[in-house]
Amino acid sequence: MPSLAVMKVLMRELMTSQRVQRTPEPDLVMDDPEKVADYTAAGRENGVMAPVYLFHSAQISRVIRSGDTVLDLACGPANQLVQVARLNPDCQFIGVDLSEEMLDKAEGLIAEQGIRNIELRKGSIDDLSAFANHSMDAVMSTMALHHLPHTGVLQETCKEAARVLKPGGGVYMADFGRLKSAESIDYFAHQYDHRQPALFTLDYFYSLNAAFSLDDLKAAAAVFGGDVRVLSTFLVPFMVVIMSQPRRDLPPAVQTGLQQLKDALPDYHQVDLADMRTFFRLGGVASPMLS
Repeated sequence: MPSLAVMKVLMRELMTSQRVQRTPEPDLVMDDPEKVADYTAAGRENGVMAPVYLFHSAQISRVIRSGDTVLDLACGPANQLVQVARLNPDCQFIGVDLSEEMLDKAEGLIAEQGIRNIELRKGSIDDLSAFANHSMDAVMSTMALHHLPHTGVLQETCKEAARVLKPGGGVYMADFGRLKSAESIDYFAHQYDHRQPALFTLDYFYSLNAAFSLDDLKAAAAVFGGDVRVLSTFLVPFMVVIMSQPRRDLPPAVQTGLQQLKDALPDYHQVDLADMRTFFRLGGVASPMLS
């Protein structure tokens, strides 16, 4: 059962007539070493974002198949990418990011964990000209689209992703959705102040203010065609996913790996994961492998 504070946020979002205008991120490319370090720490398997990344790893693992080549758009320090690649060692992954600092962190994590199925490239996700048409079996992206400056670049990013994707390929792109109320944004940004560095709280606040609306994301994702859906958390689009239909049942080894990651979460992260599963399930996104 979600906390009383979260329920109050939901009621506020449903009842308010307020409409917060989107404010683009102050740093469209995150390359400040201290900010990158805090963002990286938050996304590690003991960080504040751990349940979020685990949920997305489970979903990504459903839209890829053995032998796939998967493109990760704006991979950042590769916290998500490494987790998915470790769960799916029979796939090849290419991570693209525009920040040298992020790519350096990604290289360090890949080396630290001995991952051999990831290649990193520097580049902008709205220009994938380095990749041929229909060259990717799947495209993924997590918590990155809000860094784009405006809806035109968001649309171009989706067009490029659709161009490089093979027919029938997998898609999983997740990000924040824009909340209506400034009070709701402030609540979520500061919800876990006691667990996260101050710079991460500030970046989280900026991210929520920079989130695209559900309508913006639906318009951009239309380029993928009718097999790709845009779904969000129930009642309030705090988080939104652009996703294709699952392309396989999860292999036992992947299920075991996901379960081990889930079991390793502390109790408070277990609660966060359960809340996330509930709100996404009610919004149409099932995650039975994390039950």
